Amino acid sequence: MDSSAQPSNPQLGVIADSTLLRHVVCKAVRAAGYEIAHTLPPERVDDELINGGSVDLWLIEIEDEDQWADFTTSLIDTSTVPVLLGDGQAPATTDIKYPRWERRIYTKIKDLVGMPPSAKATVSADDFATVDETTPFLLPQELIGKQSIGEPAKYVWVLGASLGGPKAVKEFLDVLPEGLPMAFVIAQHIDAGFQKTLEQVWGRNSNFEFIDPRPGNVIANGQVVVAPVEQVMRINSESEIELVNEEWEGPYSPSIDQVMNDMFDRFGQRTGAILFSGMGNDGAIAGPRMHKAGVKVWAQTAETCGSSSMPDSARDTGCVTFSGTPRELAGHMVQHAKTFINNSNQTLSA
Repeated sequence: MDSSAQPSNPQLGVIADSTLLRHVVCKAVRAAGYEIAHTLPPERVDDELINGGSVDLWLIEIEDEDQWADFTTSLIDTSTVPVLLGDGQAPATTDIKYPRWERRIYTKIKDLVGMPPSAKATVSADDFATVDETTPFLLPQELIGKQSIGEPAKYVWVLGASLGGPKAVKEFLDVLPEGLPMAFVIAQHIDAGFQKTLEQVWGRNSNFEFIDPRPGNVIANGQVVVAPVEQVMRINSESEIELVNEEWEGPYSPSIDQVMNDMFDRFGQRTGAILFSGMGNDGAIAGPRMHKAGVKVWAQTAETCGSSSMPDSARDTGCVTFSGTPRELAGHMVQHAKTFINNSNQTLSA
């Protein structure tokens, strides 16, 4: 597609009264895919800059509210574009509160100026042009005959992906062996119109069967279901698909955090999550909760991602116990399955 036809990315101006605060805010804004036109302290902002037409939104984080009260009031009164006021208390990126703070910033920006074009994922043949057909791993002898393909899945993992994720997910699925007695739920940030295309591409060379996310369908061993964009999907303890007439939580659909939390609530130790390439921090809120309970959270390595902010955000929380390329993640899954499927006490190894 001609790049000139692509919608422009909202331009943000970041104003904060400390260097550290500006750094934290800019990191969060860029991780969500937005562009920053200006980042500066309030004393360097003048009327010409405010109304110069170079930004679509001003984002203000002020620690010393008393000192800059008149400035903030004046900016709100004179700006011709939206002004988003923070609380001036952005946590450190290593703080457990950071992912939720970051998520609130994403949601507020999206409500005011919309999503960045990069977050509105589309799919084309070019996205998979460099995906080589590779030989799948062999099914370990320990797993042969343990659980029949087609039986309701007892072990269901979440695959979360966003920008750059479709290619990585395909590389992962293509090398999983036939007969692996488990299933997957994919939560991929994408426009609804491209979901069927993705299912077809993902399933072309995979040993796993893709099923429709219809109420009452039972997800079985050797199957994959893709969470719909338009409404919330859950898998109950009987491995049946449930659709809820509600919108997904958070700025992006489907919500990876919500899928991870729902799966953990229903499957406990019999689930896990892998976070692939993507913008934002989806997965970084549910990940620590799963990790605390001993449920595995893995992630794609930053250097192999189209955008690494999503898996990096999860890694920053300390919840990720293994990182690898898509193929390495698949190999780790096969070896890990020998333990968590064969162990009747479900005592999982790292």
